[in-house]
Amino acid sequence: MKYNRLGNSELLVSEICLGTMTFGQQNTAQDAEEQLDRALEVGINFVDAAEMYPVPAKPETQGCTEAIVGDWLSRRNRDRVIVATKIAGQGRPITWLRNGSLAVNRQNVRTAVEASLKRLKTDYIDLYQIHWPDRYVPMFGKTAYEPDQERTATPIAEQLSAFADVAREGKIRYVGLSNETAWGVSEFTRIASQEGLPQVVSIQNAYSLLNRTFDSALAEATRRTNVSLLAYSPLAFGVLTGKHLGGLAAGSRLALFDSFGQRYGGVNVGAATQAYVSLAQELQISPAKLALAFVRSRWFVASTIIGATTRAQLEENLASLDVTLDSAALARIDAIHARYPSPAP
Repeated sequence: MKYNRLGNSELLVSEICLGTMTFGQQNTAQDAEEQLDRALEVGINFVDAAEMYPVPAKPETQGCTEAIVGDWLSRRNRDRVIVATKIAGQGRPITWLRNGSLAVNRQNVRTAVEASLKRLKTDYIDLYQIHWPDRYVPMFGKTAYEPDQERTATPIAEQLSAFADVAREGKIRYVGLSNETAWGVSEFTRIASQEGLPQVVSIQNAYSLLNRTFDSALAEATRRTNVSLLAYSPLAFGVLTGKHLGGLAAGSRLALFDSFGQRYGGVNVGAATQAYVSLAQELQISPAKLALAFVRSRWFVASTIIGATTRAQLEENLASLDVTLDSAALARIDAIHARYPSPAP
């Protein structure tokens, strides 16, 4: 297992991170603990959660994921595991969380951190992330910025100051962003430097063969600010395994939950997926291994977040660590991307 440093932090994270958003919904606590044990066994030291998990978000299950991880963590050597979680923000209708008060402000940061600590059964969170920006930005498949969608947002300096408070108390170690833009990364780092506040060390954004929007402005912004990418949805919700090419696979997340399909039903998704599946067959590896090996190969990716609902899926994801794509394979991937550029942004 290779380990990479997150930004300018002391955190050395495994190049594969275990995502947990299915824990408590599609995966039972027993399933989850088996996954966590297996991850630790192969050298994964990095686990990612969120206060709103599992997904789809519901009031009756909110927080279950952190609680499951916490039960497992309480019986393990805490120092062996780097735990990341996230505070939910404005822009999504999660009315049951903090009575719908989702601004990333001083009071809500403290409330959210302390609730996550309790569920995770730990004294500190290694990486605390803003799940999506407090301000308006186009997200989750939307790419066009619309000024008339602007809303009142907590100033970035106040957000960072709130994190500084809980960091001084030892409740969080480092701060990260998620679903963020190049402007956001630049502003957070600029204001942190200007005001002597905590620097962000990571950004968790979607990145896959079907979504390479990070390659341009965000890649430059994160390189110049020393912010590492944690790539989520590297298999595009299973689309890149090829299992949906003949129609939605029974029991899959896309089949069970309509809300997840907004990113993956666009024009050219099917054609691009078929091209990548065909390439994987020619290279004599599975489509999943091709997709994960590609994301892992990118210079700006510190860790690739995998998620599985079965042990077989987890094992295939882990087996991708044995695959290294040569320059010829990467050139063929780029040729497909040139025909079908980011059909699922």
